[in-house]
Amino acid sequence: MHLSDTAAAPGRRRKPHLLILGGIAVASLLLALSIGSLHVPLPQLWAAIHGAGIEPYRSVVLELRLPRAVAAFTVGAMLSLAGALMQVLLRNPLADPYVLGISGGAATGALTTIAVGLSGAWIGGAAFGGALLSMMLVFGVAHGSGSWTPTRLLLTGVVIAAGWGALISFILVMSTSRDLPGMLFWLMGDLSGARQWLPQLVLLGVALGLCLPRARDFNLLARGELQAAALGVPVNGLRTMIYIIASLLTAGAVTVAGSIGFVGLVVPHMIRLTLGTDHRLLLPAATLAGGSLLVLADTLARSAFAPTQLPVGVLTALLGVPLFLYLLRRNR
Repeated sequence: MHLSDTAAAPGRRRKPHLLILGGIAVASLLLALSIGSLHVPLPQLWAAIHGAGIEPYRSVVLELRLPRAVAAFTVGAMLSLAGALMQVLLRNPLADPYVLGISGGAATGALTTIAVGLSGAWIGGAAFGGALLSMMLVFGVAHGSGSWTPTRLLLTGVVIAAGWGALISFILVMSTSRDLPGMLFWLMGDLSGARQWLPQLVLLGVALGLCLPRARDFNLLARGELQAAALGVPVNGLRTMIYIIASLLTAGAVTVAGSIGFVGLVVPHMIRLTLGTDHRLLLPAATLAGGSLLVLADTLARSAFAPTQLPVGVLTALLGVPLFLYLLRRNR
């Protein structure tokens, strides 16, 4: 076998899996556009996507469901990719995008904004600012005057997350009954007001473009820092890159949808159990699977008990827990 054939073999093995996951992603988006209090038949859905069709189908698809579905897919993909990166960085199977307090900082900023009577873009901006503040605080404290280790980073993140949690509890206690429902929905994850997705989609594409060429280094880092360094991996620089990318992905996701749990923890593990641990496949597969899962969960959240809408974070747990336990038992 020629060297070029050997190098191409992993790509050939990855292609069918990614095609299947891509098909599932497209199917989930079409399902989200079709299902709801107003069912959109397939011919009308196809016409609306192309800018034609009759009312009210066209308005429902283009103005209500399409932005929300794309936002849900983008947020789910960002959380799954961030979770996979955090698990490499910390070498901890329980790591998720929120383990280092990013969501706590975002929640504190968002809830403070709601408490003072602001809404709309102010909430998203405050959430993103709080997430960035938490990211810089965790990295600065963990780094100290020298280098940092995954254990030091994890401990710093857990302590700072606890501090954010105390502030969140204080804000909830001091808030009025008028503000509490919106705060609780934000904390549980809510896509009902999600309309902004283009900046997050660009950030997701940039993150994948930076991470995929380093996937082999991620494989080595996951085996251990000493082994990775011995094989020529710039460990310190790679860890810093992973931390910054994962934190920015998490900040972008919580800005759109609040704190949606479980996706970033379970989806990377589901991909490992089914497709293996090679990050050349794991990273794009987790991105597609996480986006599809959140789209399906959000579709169910807004249609199962219509006109009442459930927080999407509740549905991600209800869908993900039994699926993950089944895969874990099957691969024990």
